[in-house]
This record gives sequence, C-alpha cells and structure tokens, in this order.
Amino acid sequence: MKILILGATGRTGSLLLKEAIKQGYVINVLVCDKNKLQINSPLLTVFEGTPADKEALLPAMQGCNAILSTLNISRTSDFPWAPLRSPENLLSASMKNIIELANQLNIKRVIITTAWGVNETKKDLPGWFRWLIDHSNIGYPYRDHERQEDLLKQSTLSWTIVRPVGLTNSVKHKAVQVSINNSPKPGLTISRQNVAHFMIKVLQEGSYVNEAPAVWG
Repeated sequence: MKILILGATGRTGSLLLKEAIKQGYVINVLVCDKNKLQINSPLLTVFEGTPADKEALLPAMQGCNAILSTLNISRTSDFPWAPLRSPENLLSASMKNIIELANQLNIKRVIITTAWGVNETKKDLPGWFRWLIDHSNIGYPYRDHERQEDLLKQSTLSWTIVRPVGLTNSVKHKAVQVSINNSPKPGLTISRQNVAHFMIKVLQEGSYVNEAPAVWG
C-alpha cells in the first residue's frame, strides 16, 4: 500500500512517518522544507510544498491508496499567546484540496488528527482550557480543526478523525484507550508515539470508519 503523510516534519508526524516505514509502507510526504526531514528510506518519496496549494498537493497524492495527516497550525512557541507560524486557515484550505483531489484520483481513505475539544467535545474540556481556546492563540487551530472536520464529514470519503487529548513526548508504549461520544470520559494525556501507532493500526484494520474517536493512554 502506498500512502501520503502530511505533517511529516512535525512532532507527531515525524513519529508517524517512522512507524509507517517500520511497517513497510511505500510513502509520499509533502513538506514545506525538505531540509527539515530527518529521515531517509528507499520507501520514501519527498515532495516539497504546502497542501494548501492544490498544484503542489496533486503529484504527492498520485498513486496513493490512503492519506494520513497530522497537520496543525503552529505557533512560534508553546506559549498560548505566541504568534502563529502557519496561516490560520491552513487545515481547512488543505482539506478542501484533499477532498477534491481524492475524488479525482479515486482515493477513499483519509485519517487525520485533530484534538479532543474540537466541535462537540469542547464542552467536555476543563473550564480553564475552554477559556484559553476562546481567549488565546491556542484557539486558532481548534477553530480550523472544526472547519476541516466539518468538510471531511460532509464528503463521501471513508474518514477517521483521531482526537488526541493532551500530547506528551513520552516514549513509553501504553495501550491506547478510545472514547466515542465522551464514553468513557477520556484521560488527560497521550504520547505522540502512541498516537502514531494508533493511526497506523486504524489504517491496517480499517477501523473507526466515519467515526471521531478521542484517544488517550
């Protein structure tokens, strides 16, 4: 199977790429700066550009059977009011292109990460974090995640929206717990490594099609 990974130079996406290579997938990646990609493999083909640019995205999608995206809107630091590094509509603009080109190229499977707290799960967050979403630059990715989720749900694709809780950099493997419609109530953290493992597992098993599982563990 050949897959396209978007967000492959990010903190979660780089782990997803390593896991996909480990599992033997043939992989295309589309990155803004190929010099930031620290991984080499005969299984890997690198394209340069942004998925918000349809002309850059098209060649990266050609020949693929599935698309996995960990794209996010980044800030210059983890400080909640740090300036944005990404366009505030990066996710939704990219998703519009993904859906249009997937239909043209007969690609059906799309697996993305957003976040616990997007759309109907916002009410399940602690109050202090809801305040940060509403009053700091943390809110930009949450709002654009909502837009990209809505676009994907309205499409005819076989999608899975993975909503991680708070991401950590732990390298310990833990069983991933899944919550649908806040049942059971999610825990508060999950490692990026475990999110990467979960996305590959969802792809391999064809599970959670047209569902939006929140994950922790």
